[in-house]
Amino acid sequence: MTNFKGDLKKVKAFVFDVDGVFSNSKVVLHPSGDLMRTMNVKDGFACFYLVKKGFPIAIITGGDSESVRIRFEKLGITDIYMKSTDKLTDFNDFLNKYNLKPEDILYMGDDLPDYPVMKRVGFPTCPSDAVEEIKAISSYISDKNGGEGCVRDVIEQVMRLNGEWLEAKAFIW
Repeated sequence: MTNFKGDLKKVKAFVFDVDGVFSNSKVVLHPSGDLMRTMNVKDGFACFYLVKKGFPIAIITGGDSESVRIRFEKLGITDIYMKSTDKLTDFNDFLNKYNLKPEDILYMGDDLPDYPVMKRVGFPTCPSDAVEEIKAISSYISDKNGGEGCVRDVIEQVMRLNGEWLEAKAFIW
């Protein structure tokens, strides 16, 4: 395993899956057939803060939910890839858009569709309840489950290491 803290300091951008990362693996089915998710507000604030600090963030999900898109847009995230059938293609689009290299990226995923991207990034991470194949390739496994603060965990660690966590922008919404 590489130098965990040293690698975190190199992170220039973040990419996240949604289901199993921002939300837990349990969903309620709405009569319309839509999945009803709950998300952790602390994860949301950490993303909002990242946007204010100028970090590029992408959401890459196989899901197609208007409520999910609206949630991330309200946090200021503009790179939202929905209905992703090939996450690697969308990941490469994000890299090209911001002139980033795979080693610049922290990616958090929890299941097999995340595997190809996680094998390419500089810092693959996952929630504690990710599937075993994802845990095996992760440089860091959060002590938090999906939907229970794992996103905040990795964002806060990167920002603290770079001296950017408790700045004036952190205290205003």
